[in-house]
Amino acid sequence: MNDGTNREAGNSRIAVYPGSFDPVTMGHLDIIRRAAKQFDRLIVSVLNNTTKSPLFSVEERVELLKEIAKDLPNVEVDYFRDLLVRYMRSKQAHIIIRGIRSVTDFEYELQMASMNRQLDEGIDTIFMMTNPKYSYLSSSIVKEIAKFHGNVSDLVPPVVEEALRRKYPLDRQP
Repeated sequence: MNDGTNREAGNSRIAVYPGSFDPVTMGHLDIIRRAAKQFDRLIVSVLNNTTKSPLFSVEERVELLKEIAKDLPNVEVDYFRDLLVRYMRSKQAHIIIRGIRSVTDFEYELQMASMNRQLDEGIDTIFMMTNPKYSYLSSSIVKEIAKFHGNVSDLVPPVVEEALRRKYPLDRQP
C-alpha cells in the first residue's frame, strides 16, 4: 500500500488541501505554495458545503484558485461534496494538508484529523503552520472588510480583490 510518503511502483506523492476558500486569502496561497514544494501533486479542493451560503459559488472559487495557482504546474484545483476520505480515495491521495493559525485551529483540526484517520487508516494529515504575518487572517474577516469597502489588497491575491469588488460594488452600500 502506498502511504503517500514514497514513490513505490511509480506512485507519486499526492496530497489534498481541502477548504471552503470563500474567498482564497494570502494565507491560503502561502500554504498552497509551500505544500506544492513537498508533493509531486497537490490537489486544492473546494468543499461544496450545501449547508452554507457562500459569497462565491463553487465554480467561482475553483476559477479563482486556478488563476492564483497557474504558475504551479503540480497543483490541480477541484471540488467535492462527499466525505473527504472518500474523495481522497477517488484521487489516490493519502495526505491531507491543513493550515494552522492558532491553538484554536489546532484543536478543531486535530479532531478532524483523528476522525478522518478513524474512517481510513491509510490517510494522514499534515499540519502546516501559517506564516506569522497571516496568523490573524480568515476568509470571514476578508469578507467583512470588503463588504464595508475596506482595503483588502494585502490580504488576498489581486484577482480575488477584483472579484470582491464585483461582489461589493462601491455604488451599493452594505
